[in-house]
Amino acid sequence: MVREINTEKLPIKLWLNDAEAGAMEQARNLANFPYAVKHIALMPDCHKGFGMPIGGVMATREVIVPNAVGVDIGCGMCAVQTSLEDIPKKDLRTMLSSIRSRIPLGHKHHKERQDPARMPPLDDDVQMPVVQREYKSATHQLGTLGGGNHFIEIQKGSDGHVWIMIHSGSRNIGKQVADHYNRLAVNLNEKWDSPVPRSHQLAYLPFDSKEGRQYIREMNYCVDFALASRKLMMDNTIKVFRSFFGKTFKTAPMINIAHNYAAFERHFDMDVVVHRKGATKAGKDTIGIIPGSQGANSYIVKGKGNKDSFESCSHGAGRTMGRKQAIRSLDLDAEIKKLEEKGVLHAIRSRRDLEEATSAYKDISMVMNLQSDLVDILVELSPLAVIKG
Repeated sequence: MVREINTEKLPIKLWLNDAEAGAMEQARNLANFPYAVKHIALMPDCHKGFGMPIGGVMATREVIVPNAVGVDIGCGMCAVQTSLEDIPKKDLRTMLSSIRSRIPLGHKHHKERQDPARMPPLDDDVQMPVVQREYKSATHQLGTLGGGNHFIEIQKGSDGHVWIMIHSGSRNIGKQVADHYNRLAVNLNEKWDSPVPRSHQLAYLPFDSKEGRQYIREMNYCVDFALASRKLMMDNTIKVFRSFFGKTFKTAPMINIAHNYAAFERHFDMDVVVHRKGATKAGKDTIGIIPGSQGANSYIVKGKGNKDSFESCSHGAGRTMGRKQAIRSLDLDAEIKKLEEKGVLHAIRSRRDLEEATSAYKDISMVMNLQSDLVDILVELSPLAVIKG
């Protein structure tokens, strides 16, 4: 931990030197949230979000806060180590085209519904109104990448192996669940004359209420859907690798870690709900993934189980500027040059792509140094090629 702020109802513990003003205002709102306990933790990739900073961790009793989970419920990372030690660049270019032909990117969906057996199961006796409404559409979105900061990346590890990494979320089904229950929470909080100002964007649901129980069920379904979607994309990517390298190509078991979720856990001798928004679990010996920005290194890590962070760590590098600001202010040619000098097959083609340029994000090596008390680095991964939505 770098420092602690003690000006609010609860302490704010920071794993960074400076947080932007908007993120700190949100952190103070969290520290004064009547159902928050112990302290608020801010990870080194912290930046402003909606209601709660990205890279924020909050433990609550009695209530759950949809906006402290976010709209891309269950968004996360998966990675596999392959048996390869190198890939010729000419093969890499062709492989990227094959992967793009199998995995819809951006707003695109599969034309045909995917195998329902790959979907998380539905229990007809359990009420999940939003999931049940969106289920059919979700079968076409399963195994699709989406846009924004989601990616498929091929990397070379410090262990000598080529790795495949995927960052993706719950697509529209997650957003629909998040929006529905946040609206519901806002309306209910007004009826209850909640002490939390609406401007704080921290409307809550008691988790022993019908609405709270439904949100928890639907949130967990979206977490499972996001994982199922990553698994399908990883399987389709591995099929491309096998088509190039044959039966000798093998992979280790997939590593998966989610961010943007809330979980019932025990911390400081209390049963609490830990909200991780843009933060990942880093329990003792938990294997996790911390990606850098496009063109930067990523890391396979092992958690140290630091109690002060509620056993959490960052989910990535964290932005230094908003998407629109990056498009306005960054130099397209300079950003392309940075990636090409590193030999990375990248996804920067136009000014619009600058929202995901390297310079729009924090220095990942600095982020890793700031959380050395949260995780140990197992493998450092250098990018070879990137597919973006």
